[in-house]
Parts: sequence; structure tokens; C-alpha cells
Amino acid sequence: MTGPMRLSVATAAGLLMMALAGCQTNGADTTGGVVRTNEPSKGDVTSFGDAFDGLKTVSDVEYYASDQAVAEAKNQFRAENYGNAGALFFKATQLAPNDGGAWMGLAASCDRIHRFDLADRAYARAFKLVGASPEYYNNVGYSYLLRGKLQDARSNFLKAYELAPNDPTVANNLKLLSSSVQNIER
Repeated sequence: MTGPMRLSVATAAGLLMMALAGCQTNGADTTGGVVRTNEPSKGDVTSFGDAFDGLKTVSDVEYYASDQAVAEAKNQFRAENYGNAGALFFKATQLAPNDGGAWMGLAASCDRIHRFDLADRAYARAFKLVGASPEYYNNVGYSYLLRGKLQDARSNFLKAYELAPNDPTVANNLKLLSSSVQNIER
């Protein structure tokens, strides 16, 4: 091919590409002009030919960004690494500010490192999220026990006991309080 012929072939190819790029299907837009999400439509099938019915999609999964931080924080708390646990629970509260369990864990971690000022703030936030639960009153009671405020501890343990009379943790904390009163060290 010579110069003018090569130019006209290149021009024709370019025009054809532009025409094809501007083409649409037969006018039946199956998505209704809406960008498709990960949610399948009724009757859609997977690449294996199975129906999507009953399969979980991303919006159905109950996973939150704070889950990993909370799981690791609980491991650190069980290993009695309360400072690390507190840092991880704090991270979880930043990732999911409405996670009452993360706030409870943060408060309990602060109790164990005797940062009662921080524990009180975390308990206040946890109460707004979890409400008057046996776990809440039990943890607050234990916080007061650690502070040596035995009357406040007893009051909270009894509230927890009223809500969950068969809870072994509450019963154990009442026994612990009883032994604390009998064996006061000065």
C-alpha cells in the first residue's frame, strides 16, 4: 500500500471504530439506566448456573470493620494485656461508634489499668447503646469494687442479679464482694 491508500484505510478504520463505539443495543436497556449493584435480580443465575436465591451477597453479610479489632482485643484482655486490649477496643469504637460491646470492653480495660475516669466515660457511652443489661450493671459493679466503693458495687451487682438471677458471673461477683467486706485490709 502506498501513502494515500494507507491513509484512507486508516481513516476508514478510525471512522468504523467511532461508529461502533457510539452504537447501542436494540434499545432495550435491561438495567433501566441504573448502575447495577451487587444485588442480583430475580431470576439471575451464577456463573455455575445456580440461582442466586438463598446465597448471601455483600449487603447480607454481618461483618463490620470493628470485628477484627474486637476479637483481638478480647484475646488481649483474656491474656491480661489490658493496655493492649484497651487500645484495640478504642480502635473498635472509632471504627464502629455504635458498638456497645466495644465500649463495654474499653471500659473494662480501663478499669483494669485503673483509669477510672476513662472507664466512666466509656460506661456512659455503653449505657446509651446496651441499656440496663445485666452485663452493664455487673461490669460497673466490678469497676466500683476495684475502686473500693463497696456500696456502689453492691448496688450495681444487685441490679444485675435482679435482671439475671441465674448468671454465674453475677453470683461470683456478689460472693467476691461479700468476701471483700469480711476481709478488709487497712
